[in-house]
Amino acid sequence: MVTRRDALKLSLGAGLSLALPGTLFAATPAPMLTRPIPSSGQRIPTVGLGSSATFSSTARDDASALNAVLRTLIDEGGAVFDTAPSYGASEEVAGKAVQDLGIADRVFWATKVNVAGREADAKADPAAARAQIEASFSRLGRDTIDLIQVHNLGDIPTQLGILKELKAEKRVRYIGVTSTSKPAYPKLIKTMRSEPLDFIGVDYAVDNRDVEETILPLAAERGIGVLVYAPFGRTRLWQRVGERELPDWAAEFDATTWGQFFLKFVLSHPAVTCATPATSRASNLIDNLGAGRGRLPDNAQRERMASLIEALPAAS
Repeated sequence: MVTRRDALKLSLGAGLSLALPGTLFAATPAPMLTRPIPSSGQRIPTVGLGSSATFSSTARDDASALNAVLRTLIDEGGAVFDTAPSYGASEEVAGKAVQDLGIADRVFWATKVNVAGREADAKADPAAARAQIEASFSRLGRDTIDLIQVHNLGDIPTQLGILKELKAEKRVRYIGVTSTSKPAYPKLIKTMRSEPLDFIGVDYAVDNRDVEETILPLAAERGIGVLVYAPFGRTRLWQRVGERELPDWAAEFDATTWGQFFLKFVLSHPAVTCATPATSRASNLIDNLGAGRGRLPDNAQRERMASLIEALPAAS
């Protein structure tokens, strides 16, 4: 059985051997797929880097490892880094890392604001929201942030209102909202219909397809970009496939690992702009970015992929 770790060793080893002097040819990876942000036409790579959980915990202990991850993101054709003030030390460590590495202007920064908490009717203190945003500017070392979204749909009138002001002032280029809670989808849909959003951030995976029903079609209709969170179902999909081998037919859309299989399913939906799986390992990031190269599955292949996963036992 070939695990993700084994597959990475094989693929990285092959790539290094092809690039060695004196060999017949050098490895030339396929270019990274990009998609336009609907509201502007700016193109961004389809695979980025998330920092929830893994990145925030590692940041406290091993900044050098995260420097390597961010360097890899840029070197391998990525750009989008998704973070939030609630992700531990993520903003601070990442901001310092890219400045030290000299790559700050090559990162597409996507962060968030929410001082209202998760309660549906909780109100945000405008002063606290502005202070949180200013802290993000300071941590990231930026005069302009690419994208700030209202995290978990917290007090949309107050917090999105502030983001609209910042966009008008050209301190923020794009604004949006996020939700990874199914009960909150009606509120998300209402916000998408009524507010001038550049982006939404939602959970979407081969075994979690509820957003296909209304949210993704509405995003396409309204010209809203989509960042996908939890494309691996956090760890759920890894538990479902276990040590099973990747099916041979995954080669039809250039997936060489389960990680690429899961990501290519998500990226093959035309409404998706970018997927941002979280990792604190450069080797996993290289694998993830590979999903943004080569062919993507067509509709028939997507259904075959979903049927395969549905037939496996659900993660406990």
